[in-house]
Amino acid sequence: MSDTDGSENNLHSYDRLTEFFEQHGILSNASEVHGILTGMVAGGASLKGDDWLLLLSDLINEGQQFPPAVREKLEEMANDITVGMGDPDLSYQMVLPGDHQPLYERLQALIAWVQSFLVGFGVNQTNLAGLSADLREAIDDMVEIAKLDFAIDDEEDAERAYFEIVEYLRISAVLCFTELGQNSEAGCKTNKTLH
Repeated sequence: MSDTDGSENNLHSYDRLTEFFEQHGILSNASEVHGILTGMVAGGASLKGDDWLLLLSDLINEGQQFPPAVREKLEEMANDITVGMGDPDLSYQMVLPGDHQPLYERLQALIAWVQSFLVGFGVNQTNLAGLSADLREAIDDMVEIAKLDFAIDDEEDAERAYFEIVEYLRISAVLCFTELGQNSEAGCKTNKTLH
């Protein structure tokens, strides 16, 4: 079974990942999981040790330990996100439904991704005052995008807007990583005030 959409990473196609998480009792879809992970990585969460997995289980699995297969998939996704964001060629891609899916579904997944990104990002970055003006603006824009309620009046315009927003979010996430995530080797500094 191979994807015909060349822009989609075979390893992490939206449909297959969502199905995988469903099979393992994870209620979040692929976009939500990818958004949270991206937010955590971009915000400077350390992926050393198990702290980030414990935090993620609080966010998407009601604090329950992940089965080994899920844990392995999450580690793989987090690693791919880190590599993609650190790539000078900007190879990082968001996990969203393929272009063959109805625009409404893609927009819903996009909103879920950005809301989840903000949750993952907020785990480490609660005070935005220390961020660069560009990054603060990008986060403010993400907050606004997360609140959008898309009405699709003109399919062509909506399609174009969708791709522009996806690209803007992708670049904004990389900007976050460049400013905050690259120095996450210093150890896990996650705020554990979720309970």
